[in-house]
Amino acid sequence: MPAYAARQKEEEIDPLVARVIKVGKDVPANHIYIYPDDFSLYFTLGEGNAIYYPVGVAQRHLWEPGTYVIRVKKEWPTWKPTEEMIERNPQYAKWEEEAMPGGPGNPLGARALYLFHPNGGDSMLRIHGTNAPRTIRTRVSNGCARLTNH
Repeated sequence: MPAYAARQKEEEIDPLVARVIKVGKDVPANHIYIYPDDFSLYFTLGEGNAIYYPVGVAQRHLWEPGTYVIRVKKEWPTWKPTEEMIERNPQYAKWEEEAMPGGPGNPLGARALYLFHPNGGDSMLRIHGTNAPRTIRTRVSNGCARLTNH
């Protein structure tokens, strides 16, 4: 996908703005592809089109490439850090027992897509909004991909 997008840089395009791009006609519709090195997410529309979104991605040692299935979609999701996240960031311990409620201060932002392994188990990975838009196009997350809330 990034190669298709790169070909369209004839005029100066803001990398922080989502936009429809051309992709190969053989790319199936309704798939999401994330390219962490390019900080990009593509949602394929079919007929040779996709929507490009700039994203913030996992720190290199936390990125988990693979094929996942979206099984849950939530508006204003709650957030509860994993044990590993608390080990890396002890300030998250205050949310260990009771999840942070959804809302503007929640790191998952306005929406979240919950990614599951094809066999059914929750990967604990999410594609979600953010309460920190300045982190888009950076390696900052604990494994997820984050987008702006609009």
